[in-house]
Order: sequence, then structure tokens, then C-alpha cells
Amino acid sequence: MKILLVDDDCVHLLILRKIFEKSNDEVVVAHNGKEALQYLEFDPFFNVIMTDIMMPVMDGVEFLEHLKESPQTCKIPTIGITAGDVEYFREKCKNGFDSLVSKPMDFYDLYNLAKSTASHQFN
Repeated sequence: MKILLVDDDCVHLLILRKIFEKSNDEVVVAHNGKEALQYLEFDPFFNVIMTDIMMPVMDGVEFLEHLKESPQTCKIPTIGITAGDVEYFREKCKNGFDSLVSKPMDFYDLYNLAKSTASHQFN
């Protein structure tokens, strides 16, 4: 599986990267939505994207809007993660995230959610 992790928290990125790499998954890391879009311009072939919502430069909501506008990236399953109000972001991003979860969340639960979400991509 190839995953794009987008988060401004370096500790979260490190832990998630290690968990995915243990399973021989390919991991690309971005620190905000703008950086993630730059990666996607050159390589839009990801099985799943996991993004924090509240980040500097470009937050997860704006990133998702750009993602869904592009025919190359609009079908990539996307998981949103937030320490904020999950219901607010669900309402704000209708038809956006495939899953939206609240922090704090167990890193292995996030890993399993990403695997499950990516596997549904082909069904």
C-alpha cells in the first residue's frame, strides 16, 4: 500500500510512518496541505491519504477541496483527523472525507482504518 501522511506534528508523522513501514507500506510525508499537493502533482498514485485538519499554510479542509477538484486525485480515499469538533468538520466537508476521526486516537487503530479504507478503494 502507498500512503500519503499529512500532519504538522512531527511526532505523529514519525510514529505513523514507522507503523506503516513495518508492514512494508510505502509512506510519503507532508507537513501541510500545500506540500501534499506538490507531491500529488508529480505522483497521484496513492492508495489512501491520511490528513490532519488543523495545520498551518494549508489546512486539511482546503487540501481536501483541492484534492476533490482534480480528476487525478478525486478518487483517492481520504481520512481526516482532528482534535477539533468532528461533527462541525463532517458538516463543513460533506461528501469529502471517507472517514473523519477524532484525536487522540490509537496509532494502530489509525493504521487499521487506513488499511481498511484503502482496501475498499477497489470494491
